[in-house]
Amino acid sequence: MRSLFLCGTFVLGGVVVICSAGLAQNAPAGQPPAQANPPAGAQSNPPQQGMGRGPAPPVQGPPHDPHDLAGVWNTRRGYGGNSYDRQGPEFTPWGQEQFKLAKASNGGQYTLQQTNDPVTTKCFPPGVPRIYLQPFPLQFVQTPKEVIILYEYDHTVRHVLTDGRKHPDDLTPTYMGDSIGRWDGDTFVVDTIGFNDKTWLDRAGRPHSDQLHVVERFQRMNLNDLELDITMEDPKALAKPWNAHIGFQLHPDWSIAEQVCADNGDFVSFEK
Repeated sequence: MRSLFLCGTFVLGGVVVICSAGLAQNAPAGQPPAQANPPAGAQSNPPQQGMGRGPAPPVQGPPHDPHDLAGVWNTRRGYGGNSYDRQGPEFTPWGQEQFKLAKASNGGQYTLQQTNDPVTTKCFPPGVPRIYLQPFPLQFVQTPKEVIILYEYDHTVRHVLTDGRKHPDDLTPTYMGDSIGRWDGDTFVVDTIGFNDKTWLDRAGRPHSDQLHVVERFQRMNLNDLELDITMEDPKALAKPWNAHIGFQLHPDWSIAEQVCADNGDFVSFEK
């Protein structure tokens, strides 16, 4: 008797009757049917994993190199808004006084005729980290000695040196500061000092001094998502470090376009 397909052979009224019901038809209710052994030489499929058959394998996204930041990215929330959170930083007395002098137009308190925003009125570079609040994408270009960040806003470019050098001792203060980078595991850490005091930390007018120190930590979580954690320290303006977080999404079909702030230099006419 064949154990798989024939459940028995007997004679009934002179007729040979063969019971050929497969095991799958006789499987107890609630259990999956048994599978037949493959013919000799055939390759059977491995057991499926899932409910009741062992742990399912983790779902894998498209492959990516966490050390590869190249490409065009844009903030996930679209328009950057005027700051990173609702609370804002805790100021020193000096920082609080400077904040009172700011007349930010982005929050709606002041018109373009009234604001003293250095970006809006003079097309000054936004500085770091405010550049991430400008509603334009950015692109990473990686070389063996540096990571270049191309911001679409007003053709702003940052050179993050990765050849192991330190910050110079005789830095000339600039809008975007002096940046050096290194890899800490899968996190790209950018350390920036050497700022002037002509920019704001955000579009809401929060000030800083030339003692500002910014640390950016970029981590590519998967193929399409890049997370940025920012720490701002300024002993003259901030009573304690101010932390911020921004998420970016990859746009492989985008390219950086031309955006010229000076083309909108007459902001009063532009507002009308």
